[in-house]
Order: sequence, then structure tokens, then C-alpha cells
Amino acid sequence: MSNRPLAAAGRLVPLLRAGLIAGIVIAAVAYPVVALTGIGAKATAHAVDQKTRVLKTALPAETSYLYAPDGKTVLTMFYEEYRQYTKLSDMSPNIQQAIVAAEDSRFYQHHGVDPKGVARAFVSNARSGGSQGASTLTMQYVRMALRDSATTPREVQEATQQTSIRKVKEMRMALDLEKELSKEQIMERYLNSAYFGHRAYGIYAASEIFFSKTPKDLTPVEAATLAGLVKSPSEYDPADSDQKEATGRRNYVLDRMSQLGYLSPDSATAAKSEPIRLKLTTPPHDCAAIPEKYNSWGFACDYLKNWWSAQPAFGANRLDRMDNLRRGGYRIVLSLDPKVQEAAEKNVGAKDATGSPFANGIVVSEPGTGRVKAMAVNRTYSLDLADNPQSSNPEAGPKVKANYPNTVAPLLGGGDLAGYQAGSTFKMFPMLAALDSGMTLSTSFNAPYRYKSAVYDGWAPSNASGAMTGQQTMWSGFGKSVNTYFVWLEEKVGADRAVRLAEQLGLRWRTDVDREQASPAKAKKWGAFTLGVSDATPLEMANAYAAIAADGRYCEAIPVQAIMNRDGTPATYATPGGLHREVAKPRCRQVVSADAARAATDAARCPTGDTPARGSCGGWSTADSVRGTVGRPVAGKTGTTDSTRSAWFVGYTPELAAASFISDPDNPFNAVGDGQSQIPIQAVSQTLRDGLKGTPTRQFTPPSDAIVG
Repeated sequence: MSNRPLAAAGRLVPLLRAGLIAGIVIAAVAYPVVALTGIGAKATAHAVDQKTRVLKTALPAETSYLYAPDGKTVLTMFYEEYRQYTKLSDMSPNIQQAIVAAEDSRFYQHHGVDPKGVARAFVSNARSGGSQGASTLTMQYVRMALRDSATTPREVQEATQQTSIRKVKEMRMALDLEKELSKEQIMERYLNSAYFGHRAYGIYAASEIFFSKTPKDLTPVEAATLAGLVKSPSEYDPADSDQKEATGRRNYVLDRMSQLGYLSPDSATAAKSEPIRLKLTTPPHDCAAIPEKYNSWGFACDYLKNWWSAQPAFGANRLDRMDNLRRGGYRIVLSLDPKVQEAAEKNVGAKDATGSPFANGIVVSEPGTGRVKAMAVNRTYSLDLADNPQSSNPEAGPKVKANYPNTVAPLLGGGDLAGYQAGSTFKMFPMLAALDSGMTLSTSFNAPYRYKSAVYDGWAPSNASGAMTGQQTMWSGFGKSVNTYFVWLEEKVGADRAVRLAEQLGLRWRTDVDREQASPAKAKKWGAFTLGVSDATPLEMANAYAAIAADGRYCEAIPVQAIMNRDGTPATYATPGGLHREVAKPRCRQVVSADAARAATDAARCPTGDTPARGSCGGWSTADSVRGTVGRPVAGKTGTTDSTRSAWFVGYTPELAAASFISDPDNPFNAVGDGQSQIPIQAVSQTLRDGLKGTPTRQFTPPSDAIVG
């Protein structure tokens, strides 16, 4: 008996099976609920409907942009998927036609699922053993949208797994979606969701990365090249040295465009003869990609990220908030003032003095808003530490690199570094607490060279010089930085009260020792607090002193002047009372009375060589050159630690507050030395001078008679 009939029958069985399967799928198109239960899917029609409703409003991840204060200059971008959502009206018809030709020639005829395409795919697969997909543009968009809106690994798997159940669900949702959205809306969403390779998600990114142009300007040849990538971005990558596969795929798309009437045969032939001409662009990503011209701004960018991660407006936890930054499509404008920033960079040698283990940094804050106006340090913001020398910390080990000349460490604050001992700049806190509790500027004490404290269990600090011995008031005691006067004053007001006030002014304790000493159980005995034994950052100190310049109104430090959502509306957060406020707006509260702050400022004019409105500085001060340099009313305080391991100066005018330090961030025991202790004084006074040049001079408001005493 001949085997030919059996062989023919064997070939027929797969075709009959394919036809049966195609019939089932077509029935699924017509009767989706029956199909879902027949195939055995557990999801109910209600669940599918619910997901379809989500897809109606789902938007793909979008790149967030960080702008300079002019709101126009792009400094960098944050993204997980580089994408900028683009309206269909801002896309060339060429790309719309090319994607139809490449992926779904019957897009404008079907209603989400193409029965002819399904049947053709099943028959073809049965014959060849292949995996022709039959997915329409709508079905592809459903898959991409489900993947992009997934919140768990399981949802991602369900959106992309190759199963019949997933395919039928996809068909059902595509049918439902086409009832809710127009073809133009689906096309727009598809072209903003598709992946084109080289981290280009969506047509805007693809146009920019491959051709350095916008989607509106794509030619037929360029559009066909990009449309051809969607099927397999790596296989058809035109950036490969061998463009054979990319050219073949592009020419296929051009032929299909001609067959569909989008191009004339002659135009298609001419287009196919052209080589693929790329103009590749690599979009910047994260703070390390900020242009060289703005390198020092990288530290402000890094602070922005740390600040963002602490804002509940952007998510329930740090991970969610950073994910939102990379996917939320925000437009963020930094608060830096270019003029003040330039002055700060110049006066800490940010571009020329990066080869020292001693970091000299400065932060400038705006009183009344808390907005950061400058952040600069004598370091290059860079991830490349290859040429950095060995760390100066002997305990770090031979392979640990120093923080200079390159670093991305948050040396200026806002991150997880503890900071640097701030010395006598802390004397402001007990003085301000005393004034706010009712004591007067004239409060007098005959300060000895050494003072033994009964309150602090016999602790006996001394002054830096015998010239500080004698009768002192708040003016002279602050101007000369008399340790024994301020230990006595702290006893009167209570060290715990000074600690709590510092916290209200934004200081945080990041070392175990500082946290223990600041605890309610120990704070009353923390006598050395007034001498600045705690670590602090210049960001904290600038903002704390800015509150005094603002008549006692403390504003949280903020690195932005505007944050806009992807739809152009301001980003907001809900207050405990249910009000919605803009995230970028100042968040301020009155911490001490205006009169107490004005009195503290009057005393703080003494260290700078300025003349207070109401009292006497006692003949000399610790930074008497500042007033002459700044050339306008100025207040502030010097600070040094034991053996001058670090040195500080915090100064302010009514318009700006600045804090500068010099220290070795790698090794706090590597002493700066007295010879460099003037550097922060110069950095602050010169930055205030240069940053305020050309602006009207403002006067401090004098304190009242009652608080003068």
C-alpha cells in the first residue's frame, strides 16, 4: 500500500488543527468572555475591564529634566527609560505611516484585533513551526502599557509571557480599548511607548538619539529606519558597523509604504538607494553628566536628589521617590543664583584649588525662603577617582582613594555625611535661646580665663586668650568668642534648651556620640555644646543663620525654585490639614521672636568688625576684616576646633546667609592649622561682596529697648 495518502493526511492534520485554533481565536474575538473561561483563564471579565480602564489613563515613564535657574538651560536628565512624551501633531506623518507599514498594515480597518491576521498567523505557524505574532498596534500597545504600569515582578511577567491566556486577554483589552480611544490616540500612545534600542523609548528619544532631530522633522528614509527597529532593536541596529540588516529592514518598510500608497514607487526606489545616515546623540543622565561649564553645580544636583528622596510628595519611601524622579516626567528648576554661584566658585577656588586634602566649601542660603543660592567646594564633581591619591586616613587602607581632586561625596551637606565640628559658630544657639527666654543683650558676666562649671560636674573650659578675661556682655562675648562667658550663659538658659533650638533651626545629629549627647537624658549636661563639638554641615549652618537674618523665621532648605508635573502643573503635596501646597514653595515657621533674632544679629555684628545698633563690641573681634570686604551691614561668627582641625565662618546680610568651612573630610584629625583658618572668613566675605554687587544696601532692623537691657 502506498504511503502517499498517509503522508498527505499527515500534512493536512496540522492545517486542520491550525484552522480549528484560528476559529477558536476568532470566536474569542467575537465572544471574549466565553473564550476566557473556555481556555481556563482565572481572571474574570470584571478584572479585564478594570485593567482596560487603567490603560485608558496610563502614561509611559517619562524623563525628568533638571534646568538652570533660567528655566531653559538643561543641566541634565533623570531617567530609567529615556523618553519625552510627544503629541501626534508634533510627529511627522512619515513615522505614523512607516509604523503602520512595518507593524500593522490594517490598523485603520480593524477594531483592535485583526481576524485575518490571526488566522494567517496560525496557519503560517502550523506550516512552518514558526511564531508569527499577529499582534496589531493596539495589542502591542496593550502589552507595553501593562508592562509599564506593572508594580510587581509578577505583573511584568503576566504582561509579557508567551501564553494563549495572555494573548486572549490582550485581544479582549485591545477590543475594549478601541471603543474608548480613537485610532489617533492609540497611535500617539504607541509611538510614545515603543522601544527603538540604545535606551530610546518613544519616538522623541529615537529621533534624537539616532538623528539628532525632533519627530516632526523625520524624512521617509529616517522614519522607515526607526519603524523597522521596533520588531528587533538589536538585530536591526543601524549604529552597527555593518548596516546590512538595518538597510534590508528599512527597505522592506519602504516597500510596504509604497504598497499601501504612502510613497510612490519611484520615491520608494529612490529612498532605498540612500545609505542610512546617522547623527548619533547620547542624552545626558544624572548629575555626573552635567556639562563641564556647570561642573560645580553637580554638588547642588546631588543635593537635589537627596532632598527629593526625603519628600513624601513623591512616594511612600525613598525607593518609590527616586523611581518617580526617573519616570515621572518632571521639569525641575534649580534655585541656584548664577551670580552668587559664580562668586562662591571663585572664592573657594572650585576650579583651581582641587589638589588639597583640605576641602574648602561654601553654601549660600536665602533668608525668608530657605532656597539654596550657591554650593561650591574646591573639588571636581566626577565619578572618576582613578587619579585621586590615597586617602589621608591611616585607617582607610592602601586601596581607598582620597576625596580629591574628584568626588561626588556630599561634602556640603544634604547627604549622609556627618559634617565637621563647627566650633564657636554654635555659640549662636545658647545666645539666641537666652534672648528668646527673656534675657537681655546687656547680660553681664566677669568671665575668667578658666571657668569651672558646677552644673556640668566640674568641667573647666578655658578661653583661647587671656585678653578675653573680664566683664563681658553678649556683644563683646560674641565678638571676642569668649568661651567662659558662653558656658556660663548656657548654664543660665539650659544646654538642653540650646540643643532643642538648634534642632528647630534644622540641625541634625548624625554620629552616635552627638545623638547620645543630644538625647533628652543627656542634653542638660552637654556643656561643650556651646563650643561646637558637634558635627554640622555648611548647608545646615547657612540655613540656621538665615533664620536669624529673617527675624527668627526658619525656612527648610530647598534646592529648587519650581517643580512642574509632566502636564505643566506645579507638583503639590497634601498638608496634615488636607490642603494642597506646591512642593517648591518655601516652608517656613517662626522659631524665635523677631526681637530675639534682631538682638542676636546686633551681637553678631561684633565679630565682623561691623558696628551694632545698640551696644559695644569691647574694642576688638575675631573677624574684623569682614565688614570692610563686604561693604554693607554684615553679621556672623567664626569657629575653630581643638588644634584647628577645622575652621568655619558663617556670615549674613539681610539678603544672604553663607557658611564656609575648611577641613579634611577623610581624616578629621588631619589639622588644618592656624595658617588656613582665615580661608572660610575670606570665602564668605568675598562671596557676599561679589554676589550682592550692584544690589541696594539693606539695613538690619535694630532690637527693641526692652531686649537691649
